[in-house]
Formats: sequence, structure tokens, C-alpha cells
Amino acid sequence: MAARLDPARVRANLEAVRREVGDGVEVLAATKYLPLDQIGALVEAGVTLAGENRAQDLAAKAAAHPELTWDFIGQLQSRKVKQVLPHVRYIHSVASDSALRELGKHGTTHTRVLVEVNVAQEPGKAGVLPGELAAFLERGAGGPYSVVGLMTMPPYAEDPEDSRRWFAALCELAERHGLRELSMGTTQDFSVAVQEGATIVRVGTRLYS
Repeated sequence: MAARLDPARVRANLEAVRREVGDGVEVLAATKYLPLDQIGALVEAGVTLAGENRAQDLAAKAAAHPELTWDFIGQLQSRKVKQVLPHVRYIHSVASDSALRELGKHGTTHTRVLVEVNVAQEPGKAGVLPGELAAFLERGAGGPYSVVGLMTMPPYAEDPEDSRRWFAALCELAERHGLRELSMGTTQDFSVAVQEGATIVRVGTRLYS
């Protein structure tokens, strides 16, 4: 993303997305492709919640812009847990027993996590399989941290309607396990995700273009 962000344009885009998702749904600005020196434009535009995919970039961006609330939304490697924790409100992508162990060691009563679910059961894709979620949550129940919700990234689809069944399936899983937060939906399909119960949508390109 070589062009400089125009805060006025980002603000207009953000307000349009917020109108579209309605009250009660958080708009998270995904910053994976934004360099550190562009994060200030997000602050100026009125962004309050940002999400980063890489632990090292998260640490740098959160240190430079503590006025933003930060979530970690990338694939969580267990060895990065300790690096991520001091900077975030939520980790959206817990999906391995090794990550649970590290959270058990380094997490606190303030640590909030979402479990990533591979709802479509795609081979080789990160995420706990739906049929294994109950056992995974049970294994994670003894830690100092709290599991507050679920996250998913459905199979890529040109038509957002093709993602609806996967969002609905995640919502059903969350309800079954008494979990409140649902992180689902990105630029191309967040409207459908909201209709199926999303509480957090992760939006990048729509805000910056």
C-alpha cells in the first residue's frame, strides 16, 4: 500500500462501514499491510480498534500508538504468545494445545482469547475442527485467561452469500458453548457475517481504498 492514507477518506469509509454494521458490532481496522508510519492516519480518522497479524509488527505499532486498542488477528505461534500478550485486548486466533500451554504460563486474569475454528474443515488450514471444539475448550478451561468467543476465516468465495453457512455454523457453536464474541467477516463479506451474528468484523481494504 504505497500511497499515503488520507485520514478524511478513511474516516468517511469507516463511518460508512459503521452505518452498515449497526450498533453492537465493532469495526476492527486490519493493519497487516500498513507500515508503521501510516497508523497515525487511522488515529486521525477516528479508528479506535486495530488488529495486526504479525507479532513483531504488533509490538512496534502498539508501542507507537497506545491510544488505539489492539487485537492480535494473525496465526498464533506458541513461541510468540509471550511477545503478543502485553499489547492486546484480545487474541483472535488460538488454535493449538501449545498456544494454550503458553497462555497458561504467561496469561493473566485480564487475558481474553478467541478460539479459531476451521468451520469448513479445510485440509491444512489453521483452526480447531468443529467436532473437536468442546474438548479443546475443556483443555483450555484451567488457565488464568478467559475464552470469550470464536473466530473463523471461511473458504474464499467470490459471492459473500457462499460464506453465510459457515458464519451461521460458527454462531451456532458459540451459542452452544456460551461464548459471546464472534470475530468473523472481512472486507468482502462482513455484511453477511453481521447478519449471522458477528460482534467484530475485520476490515482492511474497504477502509483504505
